[in-house]
Amino acid sequence: ERERERRGNTLTDTDTHTDTHTCLTYSTFTQEHRHSRHSLCGIAGGRQFCAKMPFSDWLLVGTLLALGGSWNVIRADVGSERNCSKIPPYLPSTVVNTTLRLQALREAMSSLNVSAYIIPGTDAHLSEYIAPRDARMAFMSGFTGSAGTAVVTLNKAVLWTDSRYWVQAERQMDCNWELERDVSISSITDWLIREVSDTDDIGFDPFLFSIQTYESYSYNLVPAKLMLKSLPDNLVDRVWTDRPPIPPDNLIRLPDRVVERTWQMKVEHIRTQMTENPYKPTAVLLSALDETAWLFNLRGNDVPFNPFFYSYTLLTLNEIWLFVHKDRVTEDLKLYLNSTCYLAHCVQLLEYDQVRTMLKNYMTRLGVKVWIGTEYTNYALYELITPEEKLLTSAYSPVLTTKAVKDKTEQHILRDAHVRDAVAVIQLLMWLEKVVPEGKETEMTAAYYVNECRSKQKDSRGPSFETISASGPNAALAHYSPSNATSRKLTVDEMYLVDSGGQYLDGTTDITRTVHWGTPNEMQKEAFTRVLMGNIEISRTIFPSGTKGVNMEMLGRRALWEVGLNYGHGTGHGVGNYFGVHEWPVGFQSNNIPFREGMFTSIEPGYYKENDFGIRIEDVVVIVPAHTKYGHNYLTFETVSLVPYDRKLIDTALMSPQQLQWLDKYYLTIRELMGAELDRQGLTEEKKWMLKHTVPFQSATASAAVSSLSLTLTALATALLHNLL
Repeated sequence: ERERERRGNTLTDTDTHTDTHTCLTYSTFTQEHRHSRHSLCGIAGGRQFCAKMPFSDWLLVGTLLALGGSWNVIRADVGSERNCSKIPPYLPSTVVNTTLRLQALREAMSSLNVSAYIIPGTDAHLSEYIAPRDARMAFMSGFTGSAGTAVVTLNKAVLWTDSRYWVQAERQMDCNWELERDVSISSITDWLIREVSDTDDIGFDPFLFSIQTYESYSYNLVPAKLMLKSLPDNLVDRVWTDRPPIPPDNLIRLPDRVVERTWQMKVEHIRTQMTENPYKPTAVLLSALDETAWLFNLRGNDVPFNPFFYSYTLLTLNEIWLFVHKDRVTEDLKLYLNSTCYLAHCVQLLEYDQVRTMLKNYMTRLGVKVWIGTEYTNYALYELITPEEKLLTSAYSPVLTTKAVKDKTEQHILRDAHVRDAVAVIQLLMWLEKVVPEGKETEMTAAYYVNECRSKQKDSRGPSFETISASGPNAALAHYSPSNATSRKLTVDEMYLVDSGGQYLDGTTDITRTVHWGTPNEMQKEAFTRVLMGNIEISRTIFPSGTKGVNMEMLGRRALWEVGLNYGHGTGHGVGNYFGVHEWPVGFQSNNIPFREGMFTSIEPGYYKENDFGIRIEDVVVIVPAHTKYGHNYLTFETVSLVPYDRKLIDTALMSPQQLQWLDKYYLTIRELMGAELDRQGLTEEKKWMLKHTVPFQSATASAAVSSLSLTLTALATALLHNLL
């Protein structure tokens, strides 16, 4: 979807504007319809057709087409949904023709005696973001949402996805596909039990199944005498003739100025954890892409928005095997990795696709035991680790739990990255204040603008995710990103939410601000203030080291709950150092690890009123020691995002003195850190804007309170004097 939208966005020379106080020259986007092939889901007489009709009607249509008749699909406007029950079918221009793809896949299935094939929307490393070449579900169905599962049988094709994507699926899939408005594995297996006989095989690629996913499918299918058939050679890849190649970019090593722990130090630290583990593992298998990248201080460019590269690592007490596309490892990197020797600190390079073979060979050794993190190990590797006494599992590998705690250098440079990132966001908000009243800017131009602002900052490596730039009712969709079809014009009458982030050589950022350029109504102000109160309540909390985020998550919701409001997404996630913007296993969910000093997480409560507006306030914080009167080993959060909130949306009457005190202290930090940075960059107007928006709240409140008290005392004195007289 992102790539398709980028192709659809064109810049016109006649629409170029320059602002003297902005970070870029930018161009507005023309709104073009994206034309795709008509999708009629069957082929007859050289024409394609699709509709739900009795067989006799299909026979009639086929006969007419064969005689030279014509049946043109009704082209819908971009943004409308398909209607497969009409004759002819009503399809938006955004649908993808999947007839030939399905035909080819079914031929491959038949050759292997497979009656159903499951296509998850993930990659072999169970990543949140996947490379274009791993978008198999999207290729087969046309649906490009980030969550879903497709199942193809010899006569049906069905997509399962959650409520965020129902409309999108109806706009992107042709009539070959049915939509199931569910995302649970039980819904998929119930459907398979109805559609597949107990003599048929259900195929799947074990590289695309987590251990838990496989076990859930098996648990539901075995009672119905249905079995999953592991097919490591992916069937979609067989028929995807123009599958995107692996990027040719060489891997890079991080510069010494951003590294405190060398890869040798990290390897020894993990090996120490292995020897200290009472179950005595002899090897650790690393499957998540960020695990190998972190261990060797390497980065790549294989996945959009994420500096990762395809890789696995098998680390033993005296050997290191790195599975990677070797042609992308330069001679300098080979020297850096000591790849020409076979000692304990020599990295032996093997081809990426040799991981199963090497793991299988390792398992034949006597006395070996492999430690895996079950959250990110795919079933293709897990099924090789037998017998069970050769397996040691934990939810997360020791690399992920170690990486979660930043060292002193990582903490320092990640703070620095947030200072520079705040400059870009301040530039965006200042610019929007000036230009939105002119009525020319859109969600897309705002997203483009902030990305360009970030690109001007030191060590910028692009956005850390697709910018969420949403106004009015679009902001009520928590994970909306604008496209040619959906981008709204920005106006002073609507709220605007921008959730964006950057990748920098020294850190990854993620920040959300919600603003209103006109006059917000009372509901909007109250909702915004209560979201802010939730953000502050978590941020100012003091808690014992080792507390899990899920145990304090409700603090972000309490102010909303008090008036019957809530939000339907998580309250925060870990953040990396030039890594993924959602870095597990840190955060506020039940499967996150306990908080420790040196971890970074986001705090992001929100509220979304359907078809009206959306609010989210997101900051990144670092966990630091808290100084308490009696106890020791207590922690709190320190906010490293440095952009003020919209003053006109804050109702201070709803807030406690402690919350206002926290807010004023935060604004003082912004003034100190951002004032110096804006001066350094020579951004005078941006500094004035920042100072205007960080005026303390309590000083004005206190002055008003003192004035009120003075008036009261004067009145009382006058009354007493009158009585005495």
